[in-house]
Amino acid sequence: QVHVVESGGGSVQSGGSLRLSCAASGYTSSRYYSMAWFRQAPGKEREGVATADSLGMRRYADSVKGRFIISLDNAKNTLSLQMNSLKPEDTAMYYCGLGRRVGAALWAPDYNDWGQGTQVTVSS
Repeated sequence: QVHVVESGGGSVQSGGSLRLSCAASGYTSSRYYSMAWFRQAPGKEREGVATADSLGMRRYADSVKGRFIISLDNAKNTLSLQMNSLKPEDTAMYYCGLGRRVGAALWAPDYNDWGQGTQVTVSS
């Protein structure tokens, strides 16, 4: 059974930084997979933030380019998101998704398994 667990959320002032982590287990049979961060604010749809795959692909939403950095440790099946220069509009529940193929887009249906989410709150 696949498990996806996020950690590292919290509260920070505008301009601050946070680092999120996501650990996936139960899916170690393939070297080809994607992992991504999505977020959902109250009253809004879930949106893709950044994605990475086991072959080195990295993609970012325009809203976070230059501020967020995604990294994937293939040996540990661990995904991280370094978030810098945070803004109040970054406030949301952040979810980690695991896709069982490479090249997944910032599109939720590309991901098969999800964590429970971790809250990020940025105050002005």
